[in-house]
Amino acid sequence: MSDDSLTPSKAARLVGNTGPQPHEVIHDSQIADDRDLGQFISDRLAGNYEVDDFGFDPELTDKVLMQALRPLYRKWFRVETSGLENVPDAGGALVVGNHSGTIALDALMTQVALLDDHPARRHLRMLAANLVFETPFVGELARKAGHTLACSPDAERLLTSGEIVGVWPEGFKGTGKPFSERYKLQRFGRGGFVAAALRTRTPIIPTAVIGAEETYPMIGNAKGLARILGFPYFPITPTFPWLGPLGLVPLPSKWMIHFCEPIPTDGYPENAADDPMLVFNLTDQVRETIQTTIYDLLVKRNSVFG
Repeated sequence: MSDDSLTPSKAARLVGNTGPQPHEVIHDSQIADDRDLGQFISDRLAGNYEVDDFGFDPELTDKVLMQALRPLYRKWFRVETSGLENVPDAGGALVVGNHSGTIALDALMTQVALLDDHPARRHLRMLAANLVFETPFVGELARKAGHTLACSPDAERLLTSGEIVGVWPEGFKGTGKPFSERYKLQRFGRGGFVAAALRTRTPIIPTAVIGAEETYPMIGNAKGLARILGFPYFPITPTFPWLGPLGLVPLPSKWMIHFCEPIPTDGYPENAADDPMLVFNLTDQVRETIQTTIYDLLVKRNSVFG
């Protein structure tokens, strides 16, 4: 028995249509992505792109650098972000976070959170240690991603121009602490970040991150090797260096990031940054806020790898 019904493929042949059949549909978004990629590559080859005075390349950051981090953020760490309403849609603000995890993935995940999950898609301009910019390839990528040296002049310049600036005051003391001291904040230094916020009259946003502590649990530190290599520490974890390159794969811990209520600075006198006691008190307030929030998040998290 023959089937005389007019199927889409038969109709296409009758009208001479040789285009894609229903099972070969090409989506408009796919075409747009292909064109965007082609234009992106063409502009790069022609030098037709802009960077700011710090070397920040927003297009490269969004389409290449952040694209490499998004699978970690969405699928591997399954980051839950809250308190984004505390980060302003426009204008300068100083994000201050806890630091941990042997490798500074917490800073990078915070960057993805503000770019992808904040309604205003805000770029986080991080302040980094000298070692970052002295490291070949890494330093260049950091500049392209909009980051700069952790110093007051650069921080104040970025804040004054309306940027979201990120700082991790624990520094290497935070990322290099042993797993036995997880989620216990280290010293916050002398409060240079608070002074920068006071001088620019921009709000301080304490930010708590949990999950990073379990990505590379540091159970030892090869201090002699660290000195030879010029590193602040050389981590020994349950998988590194025992598994070689596989030991560099972070464990899939469950992450949570919370942006706390801003601490305003525009109500203080103009010379407030020169008052060491005020700077100390504000620094301590930020530290205590982050520590308390960390404990709250740990209670909310179902399990380390949940």
